[in-house]
Amino acid sequence: MRRRLQDAIAPPAVRAERCVEQDESLEPDSYATTAFAETIDRSTHAALARLTGGISPIGCAEAYLDWATHLAFLPGKQSRLIEKALRKALRLSSYAARRAWSASCEPCIVPLPQDHRFDDPAWRAPPFDVVYQSFLLVQQWWHNATAQVRGVTKQHERLVAFAARQWLDVFSPSNFLATNPVALRKTCEQLGANLGRGCYNGVDDLERAMAGRKPFGAEAFVPGRNVAVTPGKVVYRNRLIELIQYTATMGKVHAEPILVIPAWIMKYYILDLSPHNSLVRHLVDQGFTVFMISWKNPGPEDRDLAFDDYRTLGIMAALDAVCVIANGAKVHACGYCLGGTLLAIAAAAMARDDDDRLASLTFLAAQFDFTEAGELTLFINESQVAFLEDTMWEQGFLDSRQMAGAFQLLRSNDLIWSRMVREYLMGDRASMSDLMAWNADATRMPYRMHSEYLRHLFLDNDLAEGRLQAGGGPVALSDVQAPTFAVATETDHVAPWRCVYKMHLLMDNDITFALTTGGHNAGVVSEPGHAGRSYRIARREADGRYVDPGTWSGKAVRREGSWWNAWMEWLSARSSSATVEPPAIGGADRRNTLLGDAPGTYVMMR
Repeated sequence: MRRRLQDAIAPPAVRAERCVEQDESLEPDSYATTAFAETIDRSTHAALARLTGGISPIGCAEAYLDWATHLAFLPGKQSRLIEKALRKALRLSSYAARRAWSASCEPCIVPLPQDHRFDDPAWRAPPFDVVYQSFLLVQQWWHNATAQVRGVTKQHERLVAFAARQWLDVFSPSNFLATNPVALRKTCEQLGANLGRGCYNGVDDLERAMAGRKPFGAEAFVPGRNVAVTPGKVVYRNRLIELIQYTATMGKVHAEPILVIPAWIMKYYILDLSPHNSLVRHLVDQGFTVFMISWKNPGPEDRDLAFDDYRTLGIMAALDAVCVIANGAKVHACGYCLGGTLLAIAAAAMARDDDDRLASLTFLAAQFDFTEAGELTLFINESQVAFLEDTMWEQGFLDSRQMAGAFQLLRSNDLIWSRMVREYLMGDRASMSDLMAWNADATRMPYRMHSEYLRHLFLDNDLAEGRLQAGGGPVALSDVQAPTFAVATETDHVAPWRCVYKMHLLMDNDITFALTTGGHNAGVVSEPGHAGRSYRIARREADGRYVDPGTWSGKAVRREGSWWNAWMEWLSARSSSATVEPPAIGGADRRNTLLGDAPGTYVMMR
């Protein structure tokens, strides 16, 4: 009676909750039924993800409906789009008429600075000039249609604009023989031989993709043979990492060693490519003792490795070994991309626990605030993460090929369509470089770790907002006191430099920030003597005032050449003035048994 009376006077929400409780108690699901239903759901998601290249059609449909529904109730926006379409049609008609009477007249639209599809003068001759002009006008109209639609969420707007751009790029006149004057000219000159070579190239690429082999030319770059050849030894190994100590080339070295933490999404030798552009070799030749983490390529047995395991089994285990070998000296730690994000978490946890073994921190194209983390965030939403989680749940890991498609879409003109035109229409094979070969040598990511990484960092932004747990407690980047050197790159599509610059809002320590020309990888692999390289650099002292990125870029000092030189000077200034004998490989007492020559075994795992 008392329970019925309480139900009668309870608020509607409480009464509804109790009804659910009663229903669950009357018809409880068995464990087997729940597990079977979950397996069916996850397997369905995983199968669909294989068909869509890992991209969630549900997330895309949600973005489209958000855009289309709001646009349908904006008559003013619709009328402006109709007006723009008519004006563009009149501009194109006027241009075509003027071209019929005059050989020289100004185009009605020019490509964007980064669009090089129509650079060849052959595109200026009729009828191809009208063809490419019409394409650019349509592309511009769709940009207007997908931008500034009142009420659409920012992420959905960016995703719809991105999808429209991708679909338009498929139908670019440069992609088809009949509408590409450069390809037509070459076909006539070579009597179709270029098309024959293009067919061969296409079949070869298809066979390589189906067999899981590396792209054409990549087999010429083998770690330990012509890349990753800086001499060294593997001095420590666990289930997740190998630690490489490189052989000193100087009789005296700085007392503080350098520990390099690369991203686990790729092989470490991005920082030890060919001898002429190896950052590791350059550091060793400048009198530094260098240690490198080489991440294991995980398999199904590693599915339950957690994100924090990468901190403990990766950075902290390596740091313990380095401190033993270097006789307790403090360590300069350097993290690249995701390795830099993990290093920041480890450094914050160490600061929280009064662990002062870090002499300095260096972050290369690493970011800590993921609210606007470049175009990668286009694919990171609840639906997309669920798709990836279910794919990883089925396999135990996320395969590198399942990630490659998303990365290529971010730069489809450069990585997909221009390559197809060059190799299939023109019949020309591009020569493989060490950086391109490394880019094709990706690694897998364990189910649990990658799921936690996506949710805690990308979806919830826990690191920037102080909720991320490491070692049993939350971490705050504001606790970090070690002096910091950060590098961002001007054309980075993975970690845009303004996102990287947000570290000035999250950290109170001494920060030297360098912005270099180039992209996410090429800007970092920027050895002295590399043509066309320059960088801007400025320092903010500990507890200094915040300067916004626009003001910073206008005031920062521009220097010609490689940022490597500035970093060497910065490291030297924060190292002991007295140099010492190089520490013995593996430690003087051989407490860390030597486990083989660099580059080790983990880097060879496919």
